[in-house]
Amino acid sequence: MTGKRLPDDSMTPWLLFLEGMKRGLPIVITAGPFGALFGALAVDGGMATHEAVLMSATIFAGASQLVGLNLFGHNIPAWIVVLSIFAVNFRHILYSASLGRHISGWSAMRQYFGFFFLVDPAYAETERRVEQGEDIQFSWYMGLAFVVYVGWVVMTWLGTIFGNFLEDSHRWGIDFLLPVYFMALLMGFRKRPLWLPIVAVSAAASILASETVGSPWHVSIGAAVGILTAAFFAPIPKRSEAAEDKEGLH
Repeated sequence: MTGKRLPDDSMTPWLLFLEGMKRGLPIVITAGPFGALFGALAVDGGMATHEAVLMSATIFAGASQLVGLNLFGHNIPAWIVVLSIFAVNFRHILYSASLGRHISGWSAMRQYFGFFFLVDPAYAETERRVEQGEDIQFSWYMGLAFVVYVGWVVMTWLGTIFGNFLEDSHRWGIDFLLPVYFMALLMGFRKRPLWLPIVAVSAAASILASETVGSPWHVSIGAAVGILTAAFFAPIPKRSEAAEDKEGLH
């Protein structure tokens, strides 16, 4: 397609799928090295190539996969491993609550697929699309998810093969890609009301929790404090004039 993008109501499911793929390509370029890093670390930790690829294909959550790698092989009870991964992935519960408002018209099966592929960049892209006044069509969403999912699995596979080139992640700065990536996602919401105070409070709570409670619980604690702050300072919606006039009649 060339020229100006067609309105959504003029696009076929296939064109919407391609539009979603286009939005997914920059994500793969950004998050790809992180997937390769996971593959390299997984093999270095004793996993076979097919095991690392299967983990990426079934779990599909980079941060929790790395947490799992750090905990596997140690004499740690299974319930601690599960709770640690849950702490890292707690934010996805919030993502699904937000996305659910926009895909309520999807069938149950489509929603299952949608929530499985709901990773951080997918959530950011859906919110960006909603803010532009566009709907979240299943075809568009799956185009986005397809590119991100396949890219993550392929980069994991490449990381297991060429992992020797990534042994010194500090030298190449690869270990810093994830914080930069999340910062870019966060900045995409900077025009929303009370963005800066909520981010500042959440960051302070996360840092304090990191020094006291420890990782990975600081992720969930920082998120929870940010949510409570947003809920406490949320502006009260103004009542419409029609509602006020209706009450005045009684």
